[in-house]
Amino acid sequence: MNAAPFDPRQDLADAPVTGARMRPKDAATLIVVRDGKVLMGRRAQGHVFMAAKWVFPGGRIERGDYRAASTGDFDARSAARLGLGCPPHRARALALAAVRETFEETGLIIGKPAPPASVAGGWRAYRAAGAIPDLSALTYVARAITPPGRARRFDARFFMADGSALLSRDIDGSDELDEIAWIPWEEAENLDLPAITRFIIGEVGKRLDDPNRPAPFVRFMRGRHQIEAMN
Repeated sequence: MNAAPFDPRQDLADAPVTGARMRPKDAATLIVVRDGKVLMGRRAQGHVFMAAKWVFPGGRIERGDYRAASTGDFDARSAARLGLGCPPHRARALALAAVRETFEETGLIIGKPAPPASVAGGWRAYRAAGAIPDLSALTYVARAITPPGRARRFDARFFMADGSALLSRDIDGSDELDEIAWIPWEEAENLDLPAITRFIIGEVGKRLDDPNRPAPFVRFMRGRHQIEAMN
C-alpha cells in the first residue's frame, strides 16, 4: 500500500477552526491488524468531532490508566520513541488507555489471561473478564497533535497490535461507534476517513513491510502541518 501524504485541506474540512483555545489532551489509539485486515469503527453521527468518520478505537487517557496493572514491557525501540518528551509513567498510561478504549468501544481484549480482579473505575469490566494488559503486545507507531483552534484537541499516540494478542474475538459495540468491522487493507483507504487516519493507514501499511520504519510525528507549526520522523 502506498502512503498518501498528509492532506491539510481535508484535515481542516474534517475539523473546522472554531477559534477555541485549549491545550491538547493526552489520548491513545490502537491499530489492531489481523489476516490482512484492520479493526475500524465509524463514529456516531452526533459527535462534535469527526462525526460519521471511520477511525481506529481510542480515546483520552484517564486517571485510572496510571494505576492499572499490566504485564510485559515495550520493545526497546518503542520505549525510546515514547520517551521523547514523555516520562515512563505517562507512556505506560497512554498504552493502557489504548487497550482500555479498544475494549470499551469494541469489546475486544488485547492482553493475557489472568485471574479476574475486582478494581474500581474504567478497568473494572476488563479485569473482571479475566485478562491483564500486556505492554509487549503493543508497538508505538506514530504521534499527532490536533492543530490549534479546533473544537477538540488531542495529543494522540498511535499503537499497533497483532490480532494474535486478542483474547476475545467477539465484537461488542458501544455508543462511540455505530459500526465496527475488520476492514481489508485494500478497502480501508476508500472509507470516509479523517486526514490523519488516512495518513496513519498508509504508514502502518509500510511498517508491515519494514518494521524499522521511523515513527512519524504530525503537528502544526509556523502556520502549517509538519511531519517529523522519530528514529
